[in-house]
Amino acid sequence: MTAQRRLILASQSPARLGLLRQSGFAPEVIVSGVDEDAVTAPTPAELALALAEAKASVVAAKPEAHGAVVIGCDSVLDLDGEALGKPADAEEATARWKAMRGRAGTLQTGHCVYDTVSGRYASGTASTVVRFGEPSDAEIAAYVATGEPLHVAGAFTLDGFSAPFIDGIDGDHGNVIGLSLPLLRRLLARLGVGITELWAPGTN
Repeated sequence: MTAQRRLILASQSPARLGLLRQSGFAPEVIVSGVDEDAVTAPTPAELALALAEAKASVVAAKPEAHGAVVIGCDSVLDLDGEALGKPADAEEATARWKAMRGRAGTLQTGHCVYDTVSGRYASGTASTVVRFGEPSDAEIAAYVATGEPLHVAGAFTLDGFSAPFIDGIDGDHGNVIGLSLPLLRRLLARLGVGITELWAPGTN
């Protein structure tokens, strides 16, 4: 039987943590503290990847991460080439939804997996097209009043109050939640780590 490896999620996202737990993992959480506003990149996809790499590398360097596999992720919505993260306030969230409704954007999630044993890492970006519905001004106001859009990239989520306002997606559902499990498996394989080695003890 293969020895289990410790898994650390370098993110405070409850959605990412929940997705991993539902999929058989029991990750520890260590928040990186990376200043996201200080990270820049030419495109939304490259920005998401740069943020994921920054978070994973910072956490992997911490003494308490020694021996673990660290996952860093970050998501941004690409709308007309502009990278949209979490809105700053309710006004921005409202304007964002009025601009998005009836249109499609691409949710870009950067992933970086760092093996602290070998010191190697692998990274990549997953892209999912999101087709927004056409909520009324009143529905947008009610949604913004929940506070949810202030805490999520792109001011929306598939697993919350905004779900009725999203007509569909083209691509990986988990990626929009915050983490692509198929991409995670491929990145781990590049490092010679089997994804089943990271399942919670007793799973396999």
